[in-house]
Amino acid sequence: MLALVQRVREAKVVVAGRTIGEIGPGLLALVCAERGDTEAQADKLLAKLLKLRIFADEAGKMNRSVQDVAGGLLVVSQFTLAADTSGGNRPSFTNAAAPEEGRRLYEYLVAKAREAHPVVQTGEFAAEMQVHLVNDGPVTIPLTVR
Repeated sequence: MLALVQRVREAKVVVAGRTIGEIGPGLLALVCAERGDTEAQADKLLAKLLKLRIFADEAGKMNRSVQDVAGGLLVVSQFTLAADTSGGNRPSFTNAAAPEEGRRLYEYLVAKAREAHPVVQTGEFAAEMQVHLVNDGPVTIPLTVR
């Protein structure tokens, strides 16, 4: 699975003019299931998201996780993270999981996140979404879990 993680001061997802997910300080995680991914990759990705030490401690060092700071987690599906641009100017998305498998793994990840963390919000799988965020730092980290 792939993720692009951004430490945010706030973030929200809007679908058809309506806010469907919103957090204050925390992490915005854009996530993508790739062909062949299983629940094992989703579990590893979630563990990494929850333990990734990218929030400042008292000394100003990135030494705390989203759990340590009781931050929010906004999880948004984004199959375009699997883009392959090596063949030209039009991206290929053949590395992305098929839509039904991508949805299943996304929903699995969200369910597990809600079991493990108190503040979890989401986008809407396969919807046309507008994602609004205030990146804190900025801190943006790509994650790949195999």
